[in-house]
Amino acid sequence: MIPITLTIAGSDSGGGAGIQADLKTFSALGTYGASVLTALTAQNTLGVTAIHDVPTDFIAAQMDAVFSDLDVKVVKIGMLLQPAIIETVAAGLRKYNVDQIVLDPVMVAESGDPLLAADAVSSLVEHLFPLATLITPNLHEAACLLNKNMAATNEAMEQQAIALQAMGANSVLVKGGHSTGRDAADVLVSDGEARWYSAPFIDTKNTHGTGCSLSSAITARLAHDDGLFDAVETSKQWLTGAIQHADELAVGKGAGPVHHFHSLWKQNS
Repeated sequence: MIPITLTIAGSDSGGGAGIQADLKTFSALGTYGASVLTALTAQNTLGVTAIHDVPTDFIAAQMDAVFSDLDVKVVKIGMLLQPAIIETVAAGLRKYNVDQIVLDPVMVAESGDPLLAADAVSSLVEHLFPLATLITPNLHEAACLLNKNMAATNEAMEQQAIALQAMGANSVLVKGGHSTGRDAADVLVSDGEARWYSAPFIDTKNTHGTGCSLSSAITARLAHDDGLFDAVETSKQWLTGAIQHADELAVGKGAGPVHHFHSLWKQNS
């Protein structure tokens, strides 16, 4: 039976990030993807022009519909704009005793548009950090969660990952894709160990949805019973390929999406 993965996140009408990127990633990595929408965004490769929150009772209804019927193995959480939405999602996860959760604390879109209300940060930490198997902030998000400056060195990245773990997260992956170094280095802190994953920076503007896609890839690999360290390593390699082939798509006038199906479409061409 195919493992079932669920994304609880916002919609990207341009198809490059959010639940669209999640479902593409799930499919590319061999899992059946279900979805619970938390927000609708009017969005393309140039930016976000409008956001509409999904009412909390309808979010709960979606969760009930999915969990009452589908045997969900791993859940990925993305955009949750307001505290009430965070609390609704957390209540649903507790109700259905979800074991494996990957939380991507989406705060800002690739275009710079805010995707998390300022008063929602404490709610995210209080209600979802303790439930999550893994949280996957980028450098900006880690700094915001800790109310610190963005880490400028590998040592600072590792210290921020440890500090986030001390705030209640079980495991933390701080993503270094927004650093200014020659490599995109991520650090995973879990079970008393810090492990680094590095890949060379790729010269492309088409990186829309990288954070969503990486967290979804980890979700899919966990659903295939990979251990956490292996899941992160395999997902990092897959995302590097998706970025390397992103220019083949030529989607939109701005920051286009990564190529989720870079290996599958090549095989079928």
